[in-house]
Amino acid sequence: MRVSAEDFQVEEVLGHDADGTGEHALLWVEKRGANTDWVARELAKFAGVPPLAVGFAGMKDRHAVTRQTFSVQLAGKPDPDWSAFPHAEVKVLAATRHSRKLKRGALRGNRFVLVLREAAGDRAATEAVLAQVAARGVPNYFGEQRFGREGGNVAQARAMFGGRRVDRDKRSMLLSAARSHIFNNVLAARVERNAWDTPLQGEIWSLAGSRSWFGPEPFTPELAERLARADIHPSGPLWGQGEPPSEDDVGELERQVAAHDSDLVAGLVAARMDQERRPLRLLPKDLRWHWLADDALELSFELPAGAYATVVVRELATIV
Repeated sequence: MRVSAEDFQVEEVLGHDADGTGEHALLWVEKRGANTDWVARELAKFAGVPPLAVGFAGMKDRHAVTRQTFSVQLAGKPDPDWSAFPHAEVKVLAATRHSRKLKRGALRGNRFVLVLREAAGDRAATEAVLAQVAARGVPNYFGEQRFGREGGNVAQARAMFGGRRVDRDKRSMLLSAARSHIFNNVLAARVERNAWDTPLQGEIWSLAGSRSWFGPEPFTPELAERLARADIHPSGPLWGQGEPPSEDDVGELERQVAAHDSDLVAGLVAARMDQERRPLRLLPKDLRWHWLADDALELSFELPAGAYATVVVRELATIV
């Protein structure tokens, strides 16, 4: 992956259009080899506004070609000449007006076009796995990006819970890493049971396309039908205060797994994080593949917000 930036392309899907009026400029921006936070700061500098006047919905990979939306609050000021933005690796492709600042997480998902080079193994087996992924989905792990360089964010979270002081932005990142670590371990235990896309007793259900969940309740034919059409998914814990809502087999498994990281659990509780849920199953939308050469495979698909393209690709990693 990522032999060149063009091999990893991401396009943000906001799920709503600009309303055409207001004091915010809504910018459609393409960047190469640039960090989202850095682009936001440079846009603020170029427009002559404070950094807090710039909003964006999601962080995008640095080592990639990405297209995403930024908002810039101009507060009565005219738009600058966005075509004169002074960084060759960043282009403002379009600008319109909008009434509100973009908030983190306010996106539907992302479209990916990835090229995997130096591919080895059996082509028929690869395509069989891809067909299974399209039909069944993949375990919805948090990707390695969530855990920092060499996975160090979890160790830093432990140090923070032990008393080390960190700034506000880093604190939020480390809290997320701690929750993600516990979630991934619960999901791995469900994968071992081949129960990441099928229910266990005491299941909590995530509603597709939202952060809502419900349960536990008896597994009825109606729930089975909703599971089959991907309206609901089995879920795992994003740990916080109080007991997780799961019961019976699911509740026992989640508590046993979390007990192995009791320091992270205690730190998340002390930080007053709420108990939340995340789907265990990830279904790529409109998954397609195309062989550019015998050793170069192009994949395209769309994922919901918060999902990682790398966890789709990892399903191909063991084919020989």
